[in-house]
Amino acid sequence: MFWHLQVPKSDSFPVSEFFSIGFTRHRTIFEKVKDRQERCFYIRLCAEQSYTVEELKRSIARDDYHHQGSLPNNFIRTLSAGQQALKAISTFKDEYLLDYINVEELDVRDRQDIDEKMVENAIIHNVKDFILTFGKDFAFVRNQYHLDAFGEDQYIDLLFFNRELNSLVAVELKKGKFKTSYLGQLQGYLSVLDGFERKPHENPAIGIILCKDMNKSFVDYVIQDYTKPMGVATYKTSKDMSEELKKALPPIEALKKLLDAEDMDEE
Repeated sequence: MFWHLQVPKSDSFPVSEFFSIGFTRHRTIFEKVKDRQERCFYIRLCAEQSYTVEELKRSIARDDYHHQGSLPNNFIRTLSAGQQALKAISTFKDEYLLDYINVEELDVRDRQDIDEKMVENAIIHNVKDFILTFGKDFAFVRNQYHLDAFGEDQYIDLLFFNRELNSLVAVELKKGKFKTSYLGQLQGYLSVLDGFERKPHENPAIGIILCKDMNKSFVDYVIQDYTKPMGVATYKTSKDMSEELKKALPPIEALKKLLDAEDMDEE
């Protein structure tokens, strides 16, 4: 029996959120979403995240409704407070879109470690976008976060703090399909984070493996034997996007101008 749990999606109509968003957003939701429960989800999301119309279109194209709270995880078994486990489940999705990663560049390079490093670098360069993709209440701590315990040097790919969960969140990037060895590595990182880095008022650290592909049923099964709270999600890059999602993205020229503006700010 799996302890994996789907977060229930409320049927109650979000009255206050409905009146807090503009007409164009309502029209977008009603034109693109047919299911009542799903419409309520996007109304709430739009209100809570203060989405622009374009951000809302991207969220619908990503199908955030069906990805929310569905990642394989062991939160119910490993987080002692039931409400904390439910919060963790609803915080993370089972798939993330990293549309700013240049996959074509990855394809022509050495495939040993360069994929993961370039994904990491792309995330760091676009950390604001990554946090928006992950959701609200995330604060970026740093990449390649150094853990030094018992004379063993270890490095977490990406470390965040989530205010709602009151937890450190360690994210490990993997270029290919999920492997069980990733869970052992991440559990070791979480043990050191809890033992040496976590503040007394904070909840236990949570780990997320972000890989290119996984068998969800298999991951759901094997992750239950681990004692630290962990989940596994996949990511897509621009190469993997559907035509509908590509249409929801800003024009390429607008993206180039945005990148140029970021480069000038850095200088």
